[in-house]
Amino acid sequence: MSIGPLMLDLEGFEPDSEERELLRHPLVGGVILFSRNYRSPEQLRRLTGEIRGLREPRLLIAVDQEGGRVQRFREGFTPLPPAAWYGKLYRDDRKKALRVCEQAGWLMAAELNSVGVDFSFAPVLDLDIGISEVIGERAFSGSPLVTADLAQAWMRGCHQAGMPVVGKHFPGHGRVRADSHKELPEDPRRLADLMMEDLVPFERLIGAGMEAVMPAHVRYPLVDDKPAGFSARWLRDILRGRFGFQGVIFSDDLSMGAAGAAGGYAERARAALEAGCDMVLACNNRRGAVEVLDALAGFQDPAGELRMLRMHGRKPISRDQVHRDPRWTAAVNALADFAAEESMSFRLEG
Repeated sequence: MSIGPLMLDLEGFEPDSEERELLRHPLVGGVILFSRNYRSPEQLRRLTGEIRGLREPRLLIAVDQEGGRVQRFREGFTPLPPAAWYGKLYRDDRKKALRVCEQAGWLMAAELNSVGVDFSFAPVLDLDIGISEVIGERAFSGSPLVTADLAQAWMRGCHQAGMPVVGKHFPGHGRVRADSHKELPEDPRRLADLMMEDLVPFERLIGAGMEAVMPAHVRYPLVDDKPAGFSARWLRDILRGRFGFQGVIFSDDLSMGAAGAAGGYAERARAALEAGCDMVLACNNRRGAVEVLDALAGFQDPAGELRMLRMHGRKPISRDQVHRDPRWTAAVNALADFAAEESMSFRLEG
């Protein structure tokens, strides 16, 4: 059995009989977990173990564990700062910021690795210039070079823990006001402008060995009339052709409002795969996910399957081993300033 092109979600703390059957479908290749799937590290380890045991090669298991407001697993995990926190630190002390960012990348990856999660959909490589509220503090900086610098440090930490990374949202979501979860944003800039700004972090991280990319549900009409995630111009010509990217391309969630521009779920999935995505995500809509499976009957992409095999975590480790590792203590101590700021903010709000 191969790794299929669809990643879907689960309803609760363990898969029910219908979900187990779905996860065994040859066109399913992965599972994305949410806060509703998490009760404790021990429960999560049992869940990922069951998912892994359903088939070979085993399904990919992913989560959004960026830090800040996008951290799905909290109780029992170290609170992670939003990316903007490292950007603020960078302005005061570049060397310290890069060191702490690398430590945080290792910490995030090691803690996820210890419970059987292969990777997080991170880092965010978008630029925050005060326009996009849905990005905001999820971005390291408004500077392309600062963003690239910090993201590479974060990626080094992940790689030390054996975790691949996924840069998002290609080619950049930071200069649109609309929320792509609800509607289709448009960025009116020319490709030349994007190349000098938003695309810089992607190009730098691709050169440094980034394993995967997630495109934005954003349309750039001066480049192509299709949103980036459904555009062969963006994915095949620019990302793979101009930038030489050899890794995995994950679609953003097909359930988002902006994805509706490509049609129904079946049309969205086919359009994303034809444009160059290796795996599509269909979350929080089981009927839509089943529609995708029906529409993709007979689909095969051997090259994509080989790329996706590289997304499995590479350094199994237990939680006890993580907590005994001197790097864990060093990383927690390095993030102590963030923890203190969070505590102070909570007291002031209370």
